[in-house]
Parts: sequence; structure tokens; C-alpha cells
Amino acid sequence: MSFTHLDAAGNARMVDVTEKQPTVRSATARGFVRCAPSVVAALRDGTVPKGDVLAVARIAGIQAAKRTPELLPLAHVIGVHGASVDLTIVDEGVAIEATVRTADRTGVEMEALTAVSVAALAVVDMVKGMDKATSISDVRIVAKTGGKSGAWFRPGEAVETPDAT
Repeated sequence: MSFTHLDAAGNARMVDVTEKQPTVRSATARGFVRCAPSVVAALRDGTVPKGDVLAVARIAGIQAAKRTPELLPLAHVIGVHGASVDLTIVDEGVAIEATVRTADRTGVEMEALTAVSVAALAVVDMVKGMDKATSISDVRIVAKTGGKSGAWFRPGEAVETPDAT
């Protein structure tokens, strides 16, 4: 068995994508921040002491998508040409969905996962004083389009088809 991120001597390496042709690609990830009912009420009322939680988390997620190669040593530096982070307050906490798009040589799955993860961390940071038990769960890719492998959608997840044109 050979590993794409190891050389013949077993050392970590970045996969060379130089010869690949750029294509339009997208990835959508989701995650969840579980909060106490009192936190959910404060989120809905806009009374969280630290301010606008959803706005801060949205910007944090978009910024994180653009900085993914700084955090993951073997991730490629690619152009993040579009990033959206949507947060929805539900009875159990905050649902997060991020979609990242590019026209590049490799996909944006890690960028979408990083956007969701950092947006979730921002929510936790903003509400941790209200609920120390706040937790992050279920961070996952739910869809990807473009590239050699084409489109993929996680079974059982309703996903709006990202525009891959």
C-alpha cells in the first residue's frame, strides 16, 4: 500500500498538483454547537454579554477558510474564491453550515471543515461564560463537487446542490 502524503522513505510530503488542471470545486460542511436553554434564549434575544455571536462566528469561519494552509501542514495554498458561513439558532444550540468554492487544482473540503470548526469555536468563546458545558459536535463534509471524483453527497443529508459551473 502506498500513501499519497509519504515519500519512498516514509517522510511526509505535500502532494504535487502542478500538472492538474484547475476546475471549479465546492465543498459544504456542517457542525453543531450544543448550548444550554438559557444560552439559546440569549442568542435569540440578542442578549449575550459579549455581543453579536452569530456575526463574530460568521466572520471567524470565513477568515478560517482562507487560512487553512497555515493550520494544516500538508494542505495546499489555493484560492478561496467564495466562502459562506450560515448559523441557525435551534432549540438545542447553533447549527453551522459552510460552503467554500474555488477554481483550482485541488478541493476545498479542508477549508469548509475549518470554516465550520472555527465558527463553532467562536460561538463557544462568546458563550462559555454563560454555559461552561457548551460543546461542539458532528463536524463533517456533507457535499463536494468538481475535480476528478466529481460530485458527492453524504447519504441521509439534505444539501442544496452547490453550483459547480
